[in-house]
Amino acid sequence: MSGEGTTRLSRSLVATALAGAVIGSVGAPLITPVATGLHVSLSAAQWTLTVPLLTGAIAGPVLGRLGSGPYRRITILITLALVVVGGLLTALPLPFAALMIGRGLQGLGVAVGALLMSVARAHLPPERSGSTIAALSVASTVGIGVGYPVISLLDQVAGLRAAYGLGFLLSAAALVIAWRALPVEAPGARPRIDVPGAALLALGTLGVLLVVAEPAMWDPPWPAGGVLAGSAGILVGWAVIELRTPDPLVNLRLLVRGPVLRANLAMLIAGIGLYLLFSLLTRYVQTPAGAHYGFALPSVAAGAALIPFSLLGFAAGKAQPALVSRLAERGTYALSTGIALAAALLFAVADQSLPLVLGAIALLGFAVGGISSVMPRLVLTGVPHGETASVLSINQISRSIGFSTGSATAGLLLTTATPSGTLLPAQSGYTAAALWASLPLVLSALIVAGFRPGRMDSG
Repeated sequence: MSGEGTTRLSRSLVATALAGAVIGSVGAPLITPVATGLHVSLSAAQWTLTVPLLTGAIAGPVLGRLGSGPYRRITILITLALVVVGGLLTALPLPFAALMIGRGLQGLGVAVGALLMSVARAHLPPERSGSTIAALSVASTVGIGVGYPVISLLDQVAGLRAAYGLGFLLSAAALVIAWRALPVEAPGARPRIDVPGAALLALGTLGVLLVVAEPAMWDPPWPAGGVLAGSAGILVGWAVIELRTPDPLVNLRLLVRGPVLRANLAMLIAGIGLYLLFSLLTRYVQTPAGAHYGFALPSVAAGAALIPFSLLGFAAGKAQPALVSRLAERGTYALSTGIALAAALLFAVADQSLPLVLGAIALLGFAVGGISSVMPRLVLTGVPHGETASVLSINQISRSIGFSTGSATAGLLLTTATPSGTLLPAQSGYTAAALWASLPLVLSALIVAGFRPGRMDSG
């Protein structure tokens, strides 16, 4: 591939991933408008944010296996076409059930990220593939800051369906870009899908994500505990089947290798701390004036407050190659978690200073961008090219579970800090929750510190 073709492919992959990230961020600022506009409860409207997370995590391993060879291009295009259909369902004035189906289809776009990374690794030269994969990984960070304020503004100016319409247009643009840019894969054997393994992994993952994403399931705790225990049993059964299957959905022997296992565990634990802190910051700036803390920012202004998050996340992705050359992967990861800790401490002492809180948001963006961009390097150590998408899809599940757990933990900590008979938590609850976020961040850094440098297998 020529230098011009390499540049065009790299930019097209990043543009497709960025469009998918903005589509994923569509649900966050529209929960209340969905509840009021479609006359459903807030808990029901919350599912417009939860369902894409579930479908993306569940579909990821299957798409990763389908896209591991000659069918990678067609897998990506069909998946993006389904995302377009989902976007259309959300934009049309249809009932709430159709909106939920549409959001579920849009969640498939989350799983495309691993396939785009596998394209970069297979078709770009090594000196370009690393930076492109880092940019693809950090696209979700940039997408949040781009999507949130624009979606909020569209909702206020043109209404709920117009806001969802932006997601539809972006998904159509992503499909066109991918169709024009993705290279044709070399002929090869048709990938075999382990259907029983896929069903068990989907069922087990669904149970875990439901429990961590819906704190209401723990009141009383017995149903949630039962679902969690059942999911664990299903996943154990899935592992046994995968180890005995000639063509497994996921190569577990590869996943339990030291570097891959540590990277996935670190991503899960770091995700808890990062999203716990992110949830606190976004909720704090919107706290109503009657609480005597926070800034009572409207949704558009609150979305604009995330612009520093995206800008610094993008800067971290661009700086990753230089940081890795100086500090290596472990040092870069440690630096990123250290910056996340600094963001937590800054928020804890920020009090009523909006510039300091915005500074904490910016630092968190750099940390998320740094961790996201270096994670593929960590998780792909020693992984053959043919397993790239499959391994990255499992890392995506780790990330989704971590983020969901962090979001649920933020809600739990703030609920416990809410005095009886009041609606809002005490300000000290935010401070304590921010300090709690430091624990998983430190633990993830210690896990990566035990990482043994290796190489990315070129086979």
